[in-house]
Amino acid sequence: MVKKRILLWSLFFISGLLLISSYPGNNSSWNPLEQLIVEITAPFQKLFHNSYSFIKELWLNYVYLVGLRKENEQLKKELKRLRIEILRYRTLEERLEALRKILRFRPEPKWHMLASQVIGHEPTGWFRTIIIDKGKRDGLSINMPVIDADGLVGKVISVSYDYSKVLLITDPDSAVDCIDERTGVRGILKGGKGGMCELAYVELLQDVKPGDTIITSGLSGIFPKGIPVGKVKEVRELPGALFKEIKVAPFVDFSRLEEVMVILKRGSYFTE
Repeated sequence: MVKKRILLWSLFFISGLLLISSYPGNNSSWNPLEQLIVEITAPFQKLFHNSYSFIKELWLNYVYLVGLRKENEQLKKELKRLRIEILRYRTLEERLEALRKILRFRPEPKWHMLASQVIGHEPTGWFRTIIIDKGKRDGLSINMPVIDADGLVGKVISVSYDYSKVLLITDPDSAVDCIDERTGVRGILKGGKGGMCELAYVELLQDVKPGDTIITSGLSGIFPKGIPVGKVKEVRELPGALFKEIKVAPFVDFSRLEEVMVILKRGSYFTE
């Protein structure tokens, strides 16, 4: 019964549409029969048109959203790639700046130096050392001085064919013969606590003040004379002590050490 009613209304609707569309004279007015057909069929036409427009709009929006989702995923991937590229370029820029600082360093003409990259630190934590990517094949040997653009880093203590270990001046086992640049007072620089160094064996009557620059003396036979080491931060005279307690802050920032220079021992360069 329901199917028959639907079929009847459909035939009526279609007949009305055909009647209206086939009527001659597009500029003529509707007669009463046409008006009746229009009044009956127009709501169905409107419903059909609105439903079609809704479905069409929904489909277009769906297709658009699918495309937008794909584009969003592509943009996320591209953003991730660009972030990685920025990180890589930032790392390269930091290394380039370190190399520029080394190149701005003005060593003595008689020094023969070899650039090297820091590739690791002592894993045990007992010693303050670094590993560099140069070794016997590059002409390195034990006790060669190591510097960077800011000053003294340390000395080579172990050498393999391709790599070397460097003892930093902040290690307690390090000992560097130094002088106060202002007064010429001599002392032995040793590694201290908290990344600081101590200038030992300076007698109480000697003139050393905070702010003085400490440099290598060249008397140890290991380090050339005149390499900047650090700045005096504190001078104390303890009761009953024979020597002053002098704390020195190194010029080198060991936490950011990436590129160093090894001074190759060729000719006499120590006290000259």
